[in-house]
Amino acid sequence: MPHADSIQAEAPPRHGGNVHQLARQLNCHPQQILDFSASLVPFGPPPSLRRALRQALNHHVVPYPDPSYQHLREAIAQIHGLDPDWILPGNGATELITWVARDCQFFHNLLPTPGFADYQRALNTWGAPSQFLPLQLHWCGGAQNWGDTLAQPMAAQNLHHGPSALWITNPHNPTGQLWHRDSLAALLHHYHLLVVDEAFLPLVPGGEVHSIIPLVPQFKNLVVIRSLTKLFSMAGLRLGYAVASPDRLERWRRCRDPWPINGLAVHGGMAVLKDHRWQQRVWQWLEQEGPWLTHQLSTHCKILQVCPGAANYRLLYSHQSLLPLQQWLAQQRILVRDCRSFVGLDDHWLRIAIRERTQNRRLLTALAAGFTQLECYSS
Repeated sequence: MPHADSIQAEAPPRHGGNVHQLARQLNCHPQQILDFSASLVPFGPPPSLRRALRQALNHHVVPYPDPSYQHLREAIAQIHGLDPDWILPGNGATELITWVARDCQFFHNLLPTPGFADYQRALNTWGAPSQFLPLQLHWCGGAQNWGDTLAQPMAAQNLHHGPSALWITNPHNPTGQLWHRDSLAALLHHYHLLVVDEAFLPLVPGGEVHSIIPLVPQFKNLVVIRSLTKLFSMAGLRLGYAVASPDRLERWRRCRDPWPINGLAVHGGMAVLKDHRWQQRVWQWLEQEGPWLTHQLSTHCKILQVCPGAANYRLLYSHQSLLPLQQWLAQQRILVRDCRSFVGLDDHWLRIAIRERTQNRRLLTALAAGFTQLECYSS
């Protein structure tokens, strides 16, 4: 087994789910890694997707996909009560984030931190100027005390006198804070462009009431990004969509590569969009497992402080560096999210996905053993 110092010697990945990197280090198969770094529904993909892909192998591999993706756009638009012209599917949310950044070349972009590093990557692609905007993290009795509004970015209108854009995740990544729709709606009057990444919102029980998508037809300065990969455990297929004004989406469509979404992803996406029972199952799982895991961590892992959140992940903090613990878990073939790629966080932070009960118990057992085995946590 590799020495602990050799684990995670490479630069921390920008995204979770890089089981291949750890498997190479451990000389094992990627399926032998228990992945707590990628926040996907752990019991997916749904049977509806499996059936759709089997059918798609016979009918949707040879021909080119419809370049307009009309049927997929119609299916998504129906969910949100919009015309299909307001919808643009993409090769995962990341492709669409890149096209949003193209529209921000001449804006001063404000990025709340800690935050998802891919926004900065997309903005750098187009040479768009940006500024980090620290969110205030207040710890009170081991819990994070958040307000109901995104107060710090709302004050950011005075940080730059020219056109500005604000990039937000809801729920916030990596803290899991769920922002209320009213607090986001107020921001539309202060910024030339508001980008709201709702990749995790469909997993949150009752979270749709805080989606800002219903306001898109009223505000041309609003872009909402959604992902299907988290809810349906189909990250390998790469499928997301943007909701924005038709003229904005048409500009993107004219510039991007033809057929950015493959036929399997299109057919699978249309199948899962109809699977309403699956979403109910996900909500029931998260309502039960999220509070349970938070309680277990707070009770039995006193070294860790748990950030309360609405999403299917939890952010953990310690006054001591968590890198030795992260490396020790990796030796046990458990991968957690290295938070050093989030601007504003360092090696005192980890993010873990919420998984099924047996897997969560395995993580808790490994954490307890790690705190016992590692001398840096023995005091």
